[in-house]
Amino acid sequence: MWFIYALLSAVFAAMTAILVKIGINGVSSNLATAIRTVVVLAMSWLVVFMAGKPDFTSLNKRNIIFLCLSGLATGASWLTYNRALQLGPASKVIPVDNLSVVFGMLLAFIVLRERVTFPVVIGGILIAAGVLVISFNK
Repeated sequence: MWFIYALLSAVFAAMTAILVKIGINGVSSNLATAIRTVVVLAMSWLVVFMAGKPDFTSLNKRNIIFLCLSGLATGASWLTYNRALQLGPASKVIPVDNLSVVFGMLLAFIVLRERVTFPVVIGGILIAAGVLVISFNK
């Protein structure tokens, strides 16, 4: 089931990039990020309450700290991504942004101590190589 959710995430991320590229035309990238964030915030709380009564007691200090840090990283990602889309072609910005896959894999190995396997390393190298080919192609 995780694969279906991951695939849907990729589809929605692709749609997001194109919709942002169209919507950001003539607008500050920071304002665009703020508008998107308000929509995501409203949608997120709607989903939380539609799923049932949220169990806030399950949160501990560590959860809150890391979720807040993740939120800061998300905000920084969105701000820089929107600016990149405003300045460059979507067909080149999107692949570079997807280097997050490679960076995420590296962090999973280092921080989470996940097992490094040959297929994962080769896949990461191929992703990085593909980004380089696309990005530096005139």
